[in-house]
Amino acid sequence: MIKIPDFSDIENASKRIAQFVHKTPILSSRLLNEIADCELFFKCENFQKVGAFKFRGATNAIRSLSKDELAKGVCTHSSGNHAQALSLAAKQAGVPAYIVMPKNAPQVKIDAVRNYRAEIFFCEPTLEARETRLKEVQEKTGASFIHPYNNFHVIAGQGTAAKELLEDVSNLDAIIAPVGGGGLMSGTAITTKSLHPTMRVYGAEPKAADDAKRSLDAGKLIPSLSPKTMADGLLTSLSDGTFHVLSTHLDDILTCSETSIVLAMRYLYERMKIVVEPSGAVPLACVLENKEMFKNQRIGIIISGGNVDVQKLPF
Repeated sequence: MIKIPDFSDIENASKRIAQFVHKTPILSSRLLNEIADCELFFKCENFQKVGAFKFRGATNAIRSLSKDELAKGVCTHSSGNHAQALSLAAKQAGVPAYIVMPKNAPQVKIDAVRNYRAEIFFCEPTLEARETRLKEVQEKTGASFIHPYNNFHVIAGQGTAAKELLEDVSNLDAIIAPVGGGGLMSGTAITTKSLHPTMRVYGAEPKAADDAKRSLDAGKLIPSLSPKTMADGLLTSLSDGTFHVLSTHLDDILTCSETSIVLAMRYLYERMKIVVEPSGAVPLACVLENKEMFKNQRIGIIISGGNVDVQKLPF
């Protein structure tokens, strides 16, 4: 298992990345407060560079490397937000980035990675093919592998979003963030429980991809098998490191239906005028399905990202 960061590591990450990342806004909506019957404070990582919180962790990981490591560059396998985040963070640091992507990755994401001047290595769309290709790239380049969530510095970087939220909004009763691989949720939980030990921390998952919920309930890591949800950023299984953090820091994981995800997205688009991807709407969907749990409380929600194909909105 990887070493787990503590809050001092998240504080250090915050200082390390401050000049490179956006301090994203916290928004609220009177109408959504009325609908949810509680006060909601949205930490909008959809306004982060590359449109997602992943830029925080990628930047912290790269800025934590030694000069010798930086000279050889960084690498990862990803077809999503992490690929774009690592590519831009590497470009800003002036180091090479090598990204293994499945050959069926969306063209818009391939184009984005290329625009950040990363070198792409295509592979078959299987985990085995990704890992094999990445090993070849590492052996050829000597680049440092930056895992999208099972990485000490990545988790510490992701925890800075919750740190900013808690610094800017007082007297919250709970914080909710989406759970995929668990990097954002781990950083959020470590930060929250360090600053406010009695504050409740919840993960949010689609019912159709609830492997983290089932893992915590069973007390053992249960991998995600054939999840079918529009929240494509939450399809990944937890790692042993993120499972350990969530097992020891979370109060619970809430789940929601696909219908509720669509409704939450629609509220955020129509009432708050912000672009949010399905994964980023899952925490609000969970609040709407559990209104009695949060009635008359002050709730912080981390909107993880806004990278959605607006040609394919589910409403």
